[in-house]
Amino acid sequence: MVRSVVFDLGGVLVDWDPRYLLRDVMVGREEEMETILRNVLNHEWNLARDAGDSWADAMAKVMAAHPEYVEIFRAYDERWPEMLGGDHPDTVAILAELRDARVPLYALTNWSAEKFPHAEERFGWLEWFDGILVSGRIKLAKPDPAIYYYLLEEFGLTAPETFFTDDHEPNVVAARAVGIDAHLFTNAASLRAELVAGGYLPG
Repeated sequence: MVRSVVFDLGGVLVDWDPRYLLRDVMVGREEEMETILRNVLNHEWNLARDAGDSWADAMAKVMAAHPEYVEIFRAYDERWPEMLGGDHPDTVAILAELRDARVPLYALTNWSAEKFPHAEERFGWLEWFDGILVSGRIKLAKPDPAIYYYLLEEFGLTAPETFFTDDHEPNVVAARAVGIDAHLFTNAASLRAELVAGGYLPG
């Protein structure tokens, strides 16, 4: 069996945080910004976009519900690339090691189909992957078990021979339930140690 490595992107290889944008849009309004991120533009709201919902429709609804924040929401949509702080060099270095070792590489990311092209334009190392599965493009999102089955079938992977790393624990738990060798990402050093222990990289 061919053994493969699958990476989550945001939080593992990509530094994404809406605060990079909103601190510029909402200068001196840190507490109010955190309230918006907690109660409005939160994980659940973004997950719906990642699952394929329309940004235009979502923006219309949230602007109607919170008209006092229209300009903030407009910036959140139109200046979305400013939420990308860059990549995580230590993890990209591990990706390069795996590529050089000719390990089959795949990405499984919760990301809006409408916003993912910004990442494709910015991060050249995305071309190192043998395949990338973007949740918004297939209208399935982690931790739905269906997306892991889709991953395995789409790329011809075998669950026990597939190493998967993600920084969000529910996604790791769901992948393990499908039989994938899933690991919670905490930092690059720990990830590399796990890959060495698994025989993907030399010690």
